[in-house]
Amino acid sequence: MKKTVLQNYARLIARKGVNVQKNQDVVIRADLNQPEFVKMVAEECYKAGARLVSVDWSYQPMAKVTYRHCKTSVLSKVEEWSIKKLEHRADTLPAMIYLESEDPDGLKGINQKKVAEVQQKQYPIIKPIRDRMENKYQWCIAAVPGEKWAKKVFPHLRKSAAIEKLWEMILYTSRADGSDPVAAWDEHNADLSARCKYLNSIHATELRYHSSNGTDFKVGLIPEAIFAGGEEGTVSGTLYNPNIPSEEVYTSPMRGKAEGTVVATRPLSYRGELIENFSVTFKDGKVTCVKAEKNEELLRSMISMDEGASYLGECALVPYDSPIRNSEITFFNTLFDENACCHLALGAGFENCIEGFETKTLEECHKLGVNDSMIHVDFMIGSPDLSIDAVDKDGKLYPIFRDGNWAF
Repeated sequence: MKKTVLQNYARLIARKGVNVQKNQDVVIRADLNQPEFVKMVAEECYKAGARLVSVDWSYQPMAKVTYRHCKTSVLSKVEEWSIKKLEHRADTLPAMIYLESEDPDGLKGINQKKVAEVQQKQYPIIKPIRDRMENKYQWCIAAVPGEKWAKKVFPHLRKSAAIEKLWEMILYTSRADGSDPVAAWDEHNADLSARCKYLNSIHATELRYHSSNGTDFKVGLIPEAIFAGGEEGTVSGTLYNPNIPSEEVYTSPMRGKAEGTVVATRPLSYRGELIENFSVTFKDGKVTCVKAEKNEELLRSMISMDEGASYLGECALVPYDSPIRNSEITFFNTLFDENACCHLALGAGFENCIEGFETKTLEECHKLGVNDSMIHVDFMIGSPDLSIDAVDKDGKLYPIFRDGNWAF
């Protein structure tokens, strides 16, 4: 891939992704796959005015070795130095950049019960610190190719060709393959903002989903909630784009108000393994039944992580006629596959979907109906014939999606 194209992508992540502020610290989390690109991103962050850029490196095979050999009691302990590190970030609020590149099957064979137990024991310690940071800092998830990931997506290509092809697809779907990705995202954000404005003018109380694959579902909305998409803002007003790519307009639904069944239309990558061909059924807002042809037990484990894991945290509207869907590629990566079509998320909702969230506490947002959980896992339900209607307080129907795409 041409260096100038990659520099433009790095600039997009620094300037439009996290929108680095003058003298702000930046933390980049990345695997070992693309160190040269990580350096490019760091350089662009410094050009944008960063005070200090640091990198948290990870290596998936090492994580697998650690979980295989280390005791649960040791893994579950959050060391004092780790707490201090998190507290420092809560105090200084660095911009956080997450560069995904891991193997979708990289943790296959790991003891998933052990992973769940470790996460459940660490969560009560980490959560209060993370809550202090919520909606106060910029963050962005983007992607770079990893060798195993590239071969998973393009198994018929040799390693170097697969990596190059995945670069091409990442840049295309991220609107980063043109001469001015920042300008392309300004235009894209304007379109998403206009769609949010229309949806918010309806003041919908419910969304209804239907598809010939078996999806027959309705979900209640929070009266104080709004639809958001694309560019977001911190409580202090700094704008940023949390996901590159992103095609979604989304909201957090009312906890406890969801009925019916949704059928997944793409595989779900969770904890380094794939859950395939599955459906989820809700009653009184809670998951009551899951079925999957592959990794059903992992799906059951996911919705049992805590009380909120079996409730919805997000309803996202994504046209089937999207760059990712039109690529006809399954990325086996949620960042991309969730932006191929409409999706839902189990677990935590978004406080920034509450109008005036800047003046409310997290507890106040949760009381209004935003779900709280240690997980937030997106799964795709969009299909070529998906229809979605919004219903207002008077029972009037508004067509939102027809044949998988926007109806307005």
